[in-house]
Amino acid sequence: MSDSDLTLSLNPEQREAAVHGDGPMLVLAGAGSGKTRVLTTRIALLIERHRVSPNQLFAVTFTNRAAGEMRARVGALLDRDPTGLWIGTFHSLSARLLRREAERIGFSRQFTIYDEDDRLSLIKKLLDAKQYSAKTFPPRAVQHLISAAKNRMQSAETMAAQAGDPLSIVAAEIYRAMTVALRQQNAMDFDDLMLHPLALFRDHPDRLARYQERFRYLLVDEFQDTNRAQYELVRSIGAHGNIFVVGDDDQSIYAWRGAEVRNMADFQRDFAGCRLVRLEENYRSTQVVLDAANAVIASNTGRIGKTLRTKRKGGAAITRLGAADERDEAEWLAREFASRRAAGDWTTGEMAVLYRTNAQSRAMEEAFRRSGVPYRIVGSVSFYDRREVKDLLAYLRLLVNPADDEAFLRAVNTPKRGIGDTSIDLLRQAAAGWEKPLLEVAAVADRVNGLRPNVREAFRRFGGLIAEWTQRLHSAPPIEAITTVIEAIDYERALLDEGPEGKERWDNVRELVAAAASWSEVVDDSAEGTPLQRFLSEAALLSAHDTSEGNEAGVTLMTMHTAKGLEWPVVAVAGLEDGLFPLSRSTESLDALEEERRLFYVALTRAKDKLYLSWARSRRRGGEILPSIASRFLDDVPPGIVEDQTTSSLFAPSWGGGGSRFARSGSARASAPWQRRPVAERPAPVSEPESESTDRTSLDRPRYVKGERVRHRRFGTGAIQGLSGTGKDLKVSVLFDDREHGLKQLLVAYAGLERDWEDQ
Repeated sequence: MSDSDLTLSLNPEQREAAVHGDGPMLVLAGAGSGKTRVLTTRIALLIERHRVSPNQLFAVTFTNRAAGEMRARVGALLDRDPTGLWIGTFHSLSARLLRREAERIGFSRQFTIYDEDDRLSLIKKLLDAKQYSAKTFPPRAVQHLISAAKNRMQSAETMAAQAGDPLSIVAAEIYRAMTVALRQQNAMDFDDLMLHPLALFRDHPDRLARYQERFRYLLVDEFQDTNRAQYELVRSIGAHGNIFVVGDDDQSIYAWRGAEVRNMADFQRDFAGCRLVRLEENYRSTQVVLDAANAVIASNTGRIGKTLRTKRKGGAAITRLGAADERDEAEWLAREFASRRAAGDWTTGEMAVLYRTNAQSRAMEEAFRRSGVPYRIVGSVSFYDRREVKDLLAYLRLLVNPADDEAFLRAVNTPKRGIGDTSIDLLRQAAAGWEKPLLEVAAVADRVNGLRPNVREAFRRFGGLIAEWTQRLHSAPPIEAITTVIEAIDYERALLDEGPEGKERWDNVRELVAAAASWSEVVDDSAEGTPLQRFLSEAALLSAHDTSEGNEAGVTLMTMHTAKGLEWPVVAVAGLEDGLFPLSRSTESLDALEEERRLFYVALTRAKDKLYLSWARSRRRGGEILPSIASRFLDDVPPGIVEDQTTSSLFAPSWGGGGSRFARSGSARASAPWQRRPVAERPAPVSEPESESTDRTSLDRPRYVKGERVRHRRFGTGAIQGLSGTGKDLKVSVLFDDREHGLKQLLVAYAGLERDWEDQ
C-alpha cells in the first residue's frame, strides 16, 4: 500500500503529523479533530514506509477498549495484523515489562496485582494492626493520600517528611508498612506498576538502555491525562527523542486522579526541537457549538492555544434555559426532548443530558420517567440504587414494615456496629426457629445463644431505636423521618470518613433529603397509606424503572467526566449555577477553576447539532431551598448565538446593555439573574424560626389569609381557599389558576410559597 493511499483521507494538518519522521512531536488535537486516525495512520506508515518492526513500537492509550480499537484500525490499514506491536494502557504495558524484569527489583514473575478493593483491605488490616481507629483515620482517606503520593512519585519517607496533619502522618506510616507487606506477599498495586519500572531503570541502567534500543518509537494518546510517574516513564524510555504524543490541554479534566496538564508544556521544554502540529478542524459539531466552546476556553490562562473550526457553517442557536428549580429544569428538558422526538427531529438515543455531579440525576430520572421518555443512566447506578440511598431507605422501610428482613440486614450494620457475619447467621437461625422477623429477634437478643455480650447489646439498641422511631415517625412526613435517621446514626460523618468518594455519597444523601422535602410539599389525605409508605412506594418504582421503550435507545444521562470521548446530536448541559458548576470549592484556586472551565468545554464539544444550557434560580440542597445565580461560565458564551427560554413569567428576559446578561421584567424586588457575584456573597437561605419567643420571630413567621394570592414554583399562581394547623403542621388549600393543577393542599413548611405581589 502506498503512502498516498494511507494518507488519502487526511486533511493537511493530519497529514503533516502522520508523515512526521524522527524526533519529538506534540500533536495538539482539538475535540472531534480525528486524532485516532492520525495515530493509527502514523503507526501504519512507520511499519509500511519506514520498515519499522511492530515490536519496536510502544503505543500507549488510557483504556483497553481504545487500545483494541487502535490495533484493529492499524490492522485494517495494513491488511494484516501488526504482530509484535506493544499497544495498550500504561498499566498493562508496565505489567508486561515487569513480568520480564521482576526478579531484578525483588519480586518473582508470578507477582499479584492488587486492585482497589485488595489494597483497601490491606490498609484496613494495617490500621488495625497498629491500633489506629478506622473512625479517626478512615481507610479510604488513607488510601487516597497514599495513591496521590505515589502518583507524584513520592516515597513513604518523603510523604512523612511533608505530612502536616495527623491523617497524613498516619497515611505515611501505613504507606511504609504497605510497601513491606506488598513485597512480602509478592504483590503490586496499580500505582506500583508505574513506580517499579522507574526504580528498575534507576538501579539497572543497562535495562533502561535495552528498552530504549528496543522501542525506537513511542506514541502516546490522551497525553493531557498522564500523571507525573507516567510522564517520567515515557521520558525515560523515549530519551532518544522519537516520541509522538497526542493530546489536548483544553480537555485535561482529571487532576483529581493525578493527571497534570503541565506535562504537555514540559514535553516541549524537555525535548529540544519538538515540533507542534495543531489539529483544529472539527468533524463533529456545527460552527455555533464551536463558537461557544472557543469563547469559553479562551478565558483560561497558560494554554498552548488553538481555535476549533468546521466546514459545518451556521447551525441551530444554543438554547439557554432559566428554570425555577431543579425539578422545573428537568421537566422542561423532558418535555422538550419528547417534543423533538415527536416532531421527528431526533430519536431519544441521539440525545444526552450532562451534569456535574451524580446526585443531579435524581431530578432528571424522575422527570423523564413521568414524561414517558425512555432514558438510561451511564457511568453510575440509578439514583435510588446507590448504596447510600438504599441504606437510608432500608431504615425507612423498617419503620413502616418491621418484618422486612432484607431492610433489617442492610440497616443493622449501617454504619458499622461491630456485628459480623457470624452473629448475623446466629440471629437468622434463631429467627427461623422461632418463626419471627429478624428485628423482633434482635430486640430480645439476650435469648439468642452464641452471641457475644457486645453484639447482643448492639442488636438490642438497634431494635429499640427502630421501635422508638416507628412509634414517633410512622405517620410523619418523609423529610422528618429521613432527617431523624441521618442525624441519629451520624451518617454524614460516616460517609465523609470514606474520603473523596464519601463526599460524593454525602451529596447523594443531601439529594435524597431534597427529594423527601419536595415530596412532602403536597398533602393528599385521600391517598392510601401514610406519607412515608407512599414515598417508599414511589422510590421503589423509580428504582425498578424500565429505561427502554421498544427497540429505541433512551436519552443518555451521565456526568460530564463520563461523557469525555463521546458525542450526540443533541446535548443538554444542566445545573449551570455557581457553586454547583463550577463547584464552590474550585473558586478558591485558579488551577481548580480552570479545570472546571475545561470540563465545561468538554461538555459543550460533545454536541453535534443542538446544545441546551440550563440553570435554576433555586435548588434544594439537603432539604433547604437555596437561591442560585447563573454560572459564570455562561457569561462567556457569545450572546449572538443564544436564544433564551424560561419556564416561568418570573424569568421574562429583557435584553439590556450588559452583554450576555438579562434582567427580569415586571418584578422590582428581584435582582437580575445574570448579575455576577462572588459565591461568598450569595444570599443566605431564609429559614422559619423555631419559636415565637420574640416579637421579631413572630413577625418573621409566614402568615397567610384566605383569599391571598400566592405563587408556587411548579404549580404557578393561585388563591388561598383555607388554612388549618399551626407551626410545622400549618396547611393551606390553594386553588391554582392552571386547571391542570386545580385545588391542592400544601404543607407551608415545605411548599416554598411566595406571595404574588403583582396581583395583591
